[in-house]
Amino acid sequence: MLQGHERALTQIKYNSDGDLLMTVSKDKVANLWYAHNGERVGTYEGHQGTLWSIDCNKPTTLIVTGSADNTARLWHAETGRQLHVWEFPTAVKRVEFSHDDRYVLMVTEERMGHKSAIHVFAIDSSSPVQSNEPVAVIRPSPSKATVAAWTYLDKHIVAGHEDGSLALYDWRYEEMVQRAPAHEASITDMQMWKDGTYFITSSRDKTARLFETSTLNPLKMYKADTSLNSAAMTPTQELVILGGGQAASEVTTTSSRQGKFESRFYHKIFEDEVGRVKGHFGPINTIAVQPDGRAYASGSEDGYVRVHHFDADYFKFKYDY
Repeated sequence: MLQGHERALTQIKYNSDGDLLMTVSKDKVANLWYAHNGERVGTYEGHQGTLWSIDCNKPTTLIVTGSADNTARLWHAETGRQLHVWEFPTAVKRVEFSHDDRYVLMVTEERMGHKSAIHVFAIDSSSPVQSNEPVAVIRPSPSKATVAAWTYLDKHIVAGHEDGSLALYDWRYEEMVQRAPAHEASITDMQMWKDGTYFITSSRDKTARLFETSTLNPLKMYKADTSLNSAAMTPTQELVILGGGQAASEVTTTSSRQGKFESRFYHKIFEDEVGRVKGHFGPINTIAVQPDGRAYASGSEDGYVRVHHFDADYFKFKYDY
């Protein structure tokens, strides 16, 4: 259990090698940890508001963060030195490096007359100077974007919206290629499969769903009994992991199994729930699976990150058809 934050976790992410874990929360600090033993490597300090999102490039030399202080920041991963600050009129809710590490997408909030947007900036890893001019700006309509991700070969950007819809954007031409209904409520998380051909979403409508990337066709649906904040896929087993739960302010005295703060495991193909893992004392806000599939981490409203290493029995698990 990692105790490095004083407030609710907002996103956790493994690096591409899976040996490091990045975490951000509402306490203004980003942390970097060794994944195998939970030792904290260091912190990235400079933001003045809630941190919403974090990502790193493939060699883990650069880290990017997005915050409610209306900035995104680029950091030197090893030293924690701040390299660049991008300023926006509203909060930055999602950041992600492209697969070739040449670009970063940034999803900004809709506030005070400013529309939500997806900004794409070029990243020059060989230079300490970065451009403040985006190479593309996508303006989702009619509903704001809440999450976004790069598709395979960085050809498109797929975005999830507050109205539950999905859209595929040709970011180079700032055009929407396709739009499709997906959920009945706001989309809270989106994670790509390793080859980019499909992805999983979670939503406040108590479901998580798989979609084909190129067509946005729905493939699978996983039904829960509570609002979902995050969904991830495991690479070694045909499983998905969902996290959510009701905040204390939303739980009534008549609610059964108040809170529902477990990580939920579903069979990816057959959609059945196969198990749960307890531990958190608040809603799970974010889930990440180690790239080699040997562990997963969950971050909660309770301020803790729990890293779960799968035992040998997990890898022998066979679904009873």
